[in-house]
Amino acid sequence: MKKSQKIPEVSVFKFLKHATQIVENPLPFHLNNFQKLGDIFRLNLGFGKSVIFSRDPVIAQHLLQKNQKNYHKSPIQAKDLAKYVGQGLLTTNGEHWQKQRKLIQPAFHKKQLEKLMGTVHLAIQKELDKIKTDREFDIFPIFNDLAFQTVVKSLFSSAIGEKEINRLQYITEAAQKMLVSELRQPYRNWWFRLSGKIQQHLDLTQEARQILKAIVEKRKNSLQREDDLLDMLLDARYDDATAMDEEQLIDEILILFTAGHETTSNALTFTCELLARHPKIQQKLYEDILLAKENSSNLMQFLQQSAYANLVISESMRLYPPAYFIDRISLAADEVAGVKIGSDESLLLSIYEIHRHKDHWEQPEQFIPERFAEGKQRKNIAYYPFGAGPRKCIGNNFAMYEMILAVSEVMLKFKIKPKKAPIQILPLITLKPRNAFLNFTKR
Repeated sequence: MKKSQKIPEVSVFKFLKHATQIVENPLPFHLNNFQKLGDIFRLNLGFGKSVIFSRDPVIAQHLLQKNQKNYHKSPIQAKDLAKYVGQGLLTTNGEHWQKQRKLIQPAFHKKQLEKLMGTVHLAIQKELDKIKTDREFDIFPIFNDLAFQTVVKSLFSSAIGEKEINRLQYITEAAQKMLVSELRQPYRNWWFRLSGKIQQHLDLTQEARQILKAIVEKRKNSLQREDDLLDMLLDARYDDATAMDEEQLIDEILILFTAGHETTSNALTFTCELLARHPKIQQKLYEDILLAKENSSNLMQFLQQSAYANLVISESMRLYPPAYFIDRISLAADEVAGVKIGSDESLLLSIYEIHRHKDHWEQPEQFIPERFAEGKQRKNIAYYPFGAGPRKCIGNNFAMYEMILAVSEVMLKFKIKPKKAPIQILPLITLKPRNAFLNFTKR
């Protein structure tokens, strides 16, 4: 039996000393601790609070899969995020989560997603028309709009106007920014409450709920079917044959907005950033897409034929995982890989570091899509772009289809001019790109 090891600690004084740096970008601080202390350490936050950080994939696998019942979502999602988006798949634990997952899962089966791909493709083509050629510009806002439009059109088809879409996008992004401020600057929470900032954003989310309720009511009262996600969610039934109540339905829709658009826009931006820095891979991708298009008679066939696009996106999400941390709370004491974990411990899995761990990846800092060819990494326990286990992202297939279509359309229409400057990142709730200025030329 492996001897239990003591978790190395980082003092509260070191934490406070680097507080400004952590607010800006916590990744270098965490990397420094991992390099000095090993693949796990405890960060003391003061007042008896601490967080265990790990980049050990064995521990990640244990928390997310092997003993996942002992580890729940932390208050960051179950409380802080939930106050803005409600009690849905992303923010709940236990029986409520299991009930919702079982209910919603069929809407994201591949056969159901096939019905949505035409709508998604049209939304992508429309948004990519906004790309300006022969000048540098920040591509992220276009991909951000594209991802939000695809989520909205997949949910509501044509039953929503541009005015409502723009308002919902503004509210969703405003709530996320407010949450980042609360989490990164907890010492200012008294001011956020006193000044009314938190209430202001709670009021905005209520406005979003009213917009969504009106759309749902209109659909319920109509006799028309769209076969979109809203119809699928309205059709869904629990084991006792009852449907979701309206408040729960709105919660799930708000969570789809939150989880489904920013992560995708981040991944698409980082993929284009990487292609700009690897022109040979970009050319190979373009040729593979042409071949897939030639050998396909419909969208689903094209998606299945787009093998290299899948590899490119998989490798992009290894280097720049949108969900770069996964948080959990232990329910009971546990032990894994010789590490004792107490009950009610806060844990953060650094997916960013796991994906770049030299013990689990050859040339971990290099962009090599071929490393995923022929399912080579399928059994690699050091890869978690969509999480793992029962709580693996429910929309992972939807996201991959959407990204393959988007990257393919970009490649068919444009070449991305080579760029050498380092890729800049902005770690917030998700890993976002910063200053993603690229230059596109028409093919």
